[in-house]
Amino acid sequence: MFDIVDRNQQLVEFLEAKGYSTFPVDGYKVINSYSGMEDEINSLYKGVGLRNISHLGIIELKGKDVLDFLHRISTNSIKDLPKEGVTKTVFTSEKGKILGLATLLNFENYQLLICARESKDKVMSWTKKYIIADDVIVNDANTKYNLVELCGPQSGSFAMLICGNVVNEIKPNTFKIINTDNLLFFLIRLENERGFAKYWMLGDFENTKRLIGFAMDFKGVFNFNLVGEDAYNTYRIEQGIPASPDEINDNFNPHEVGIINYVDFKKGCYIGQEVIARLDTYDKVQKRLAGIKFLDDVNFPDKYIIYDNEGTEAGNVTSVTYSLKLKSHIGLALIRKKYLQEGNILQAKNQQGESKRIKIESLPFVR
Repeated sequence: MFDIVDRNQQLVEFLEAKGYSTFPVDGYKVINSYSGMEDEINSLYKGVGLRNISHLGIIELKGKDVLDFLHRISTNSIKDLPKEGVTKTVFTSEKGKILGLATLLNFENYQLLICARESKDKVMSWTKKYIIADDVIVNDANTKYNLVELCGPQSGSFAMLICGNVVNEIKPNTFKIINTDNLLFFLIRLENERGFAKYWMLGDFENTKRLIGFAMDFKGVFNFNLVGEDAYNTYRIEQGIPASPDEINDNFNPHEVGIINYVDFKKGCYIGQEVIARLDTYDKVQKRLAGIKFLDDVNFPDKYIIYDNEGTEAGNVTSVTYSLKLKSHIGLALIRKKYLQEGNILQAKNQQGESKRIKIESLPFVR
């Protein structure tokens, strides 16, 4: 029975035993807050935060054709990804809509795809659908691994505290195995959506548990906090980072939500390529991701449709949070291009018909 336990569930139960409260989300659990919103956000902007992201979908692929196969069915150039290389790619439908955004890790003998938990089943079924004569086997790997993230401007220095000088040898978008101080895991160096370094640590449950304990015991002078989903969600909205299921879903295409940099326009065919290329070539993208600031009190977390002053639909709000930094409710929205001038005032109506004024803001909100 132990072998089929979801590792996120196991790690969350470990954290629950330390007194942190969990919150159920579509069949799995997360911790929304550890030390409080203000401290956690402060660590993300000025220090280092440690997040449990084991709730993400983890998919294992095996077989000699994996890289060529993923190269053919997803948006980015993958076939020449080196051993210990990392890249992101998007899985899109025949109509160019997003099925999932995934991070690919090449372990040479096998590969891992890390995507949103909400996207995992779609990505798995989509890949299996197109396996014909390819030597590719797809497995659910959430029963094998835990994944935690170090993010914030002190993340590199904090990673060195745990791993030593090997951190300086790891180039962006690569990973290495770390075996130090009774800890064994893979250290993955990434660039976040705003170009800053962040680190993933991938391992089994026992090593991840020891890793979290080490970080909490030896944080020293660092501005360190465990970071829950509430603080991170506010941070990612302030930074204008699209996420599943709010922005990254099959209602939108990569152009609209700002992940077009994970599309290689030179590599040739992939599923959805014709639609995405045509949108780019003929400038046919109708909506763009934008920031909005609410000018009136908000019933949070209502869903809102955006209208202009004449009552014409202009877009829809995808994410809303209260920003302590800006002392205001802010959000992300997919808005028609004609309304995207910064400072433009529009109306957002909830399902009860209540109207709130919003102002268009450039992203990110916080620089």
